[in-house]
Amino acid sequence: MTAERRYHLQSEEANRQLDVLLEQLRVPEASWRLYAEMLTSVLKLFEDGAEVMDLKITNSALKELRYGFKVFGPYRDAPKVTVFGSARTSADHPVSRQAYDFGKRMTGAGWMVITGAGSGVMGAAQEGAGRERSFGLNIRLPFEQEANAWIADDPKLITFKYFFTRKLFLVREAQAMAYFPGGFGTCDEAFETLTLVQTGKAAMVPIVLVDAPGGTYWRSVRDLVEREMAAAGMISPDDTAIFRMTDDVETAAAEIERFYRVFHSQRYVGDHLVFRLRQPLSPDAVADLSARFADILVGPATLAPGPLPAEGDELPELPRLVLPFKRANFGRLRRLIDQVNEM
Repeated sequence: MTAERRYHLQSEEANRQLDVLLEQLRVPEASWRLYAEMLTSVLKLFEDGAEVMDLKITNSALKELRYGFKVFGPYRDAPKVTVFGSARTSADHPVSRQAYDFGKRMTGAGWMVITGAGSGVMGAAQEGAGRERSFGLNIRLPFEQEANAWIADDPKLITFKYFFTRKLFLVREAQAMAYFPGGFGTCDEAFETLTLVQTGKAAMVPIVLVDAPGGTYWRSVRDLVEREMAAAGMISPDDTAIFRMTDDVETAAAEIERFYRVFHSQRYVGDHLVFRLRQPLSPDAVADLSARFADILVGPATLAPGPLPAEGDELPELPRLVLPFKRANFGRLRRLIDQVNEM
C-alpha cells in the first residue's frame, strides 16, 4: 500500500495487489489516488458483505456513469442547452412548436441540444436541433419512452436504467437549461435543478421556463413559488432570480446568450469563487460590484489577468474576477452575474 493512501481495504495483501495493478496499467500519478479509491470502494462492498441487489445497483450506476462520460467527452468544449418537457404533447401542440423553434434557434447560434430522447417536447426540440447537433438521454420504462426518430440509433443516444444517473448528465453537461410544460417528471427536474443551484451543488447557469404563447403553466408555478414559498420564508426572495420565465422563443434564447456576454464560467479555488470573463473589467467596476454585493462577500472582489496558480493552464487567455463569496444566497450571486454582464 502506498504511504499516502488513507482509504484502504482491511487486507494488506489486497491493498498491495491494487498498487501492483495500477503500476502495471501505468496509471498517471495525477489520477492514481482516484482510481485507487474507486477500486477500493468496489471491493469494500465485498468486505461489507453487500447484498446482491446492492451490487446490481452499484454495477449498473457505475457502468452508466462511465459510458455517459465517454459519450460526452469529445463534446466538452461545445456549449449545450438541455431541453425538458412533456413526452405526451402532439407534434402540432403549441408547446411542441415552441420546442422545435427553440432547438433550431439554439443550434443556429452554435449550441448543441440535450433532451431526454422521448417524444413530445423532447422530440420536437430534437427535430429542430437536428441529429448532428443533439444528444438524447433516454430512460428505460415499462411504457411510453422510446427514443424519438431524430436521435434513435445515433451514437450520442444514451439509454439509462436509473433516473438519478440520467439527471446527473442532463444537468452536469449543460451550460443552460430550458423547461417547457410537462408532467410530474418535468416539475421534478425543474425543482431539483433549482435546488441544486440554490444550494451551490450545481454551477450557476441560465434557467429559462418557456411556455406556449399566452400560456399560464409556468406563471402558475411562479405564483406558487412567490405567494407560498417566498412569502412564508421557505425560500429567500432572491431565489426567484435563479430562473427566468417567458412565452417567447427568441426571448428565451437571448436570455441564455446574455448570460454569457461577459461571464464565461466559474470554479472554486480554495475559499474563493473565480469567474472567468470574456473581457476584463475596470477597477472601478470591480469596486462597484464589491460595494453592491457586500452582503454576500467577506471582502472586496479582485482582478487577475489569467488563471490562479491552482487553476493550472485552464483557459489562460481569460481574465479573472476573484470573489470571496460566502457560499450563501445564490440568488444574489445570480444578480451579481447579471451586473457583470451589463458592464
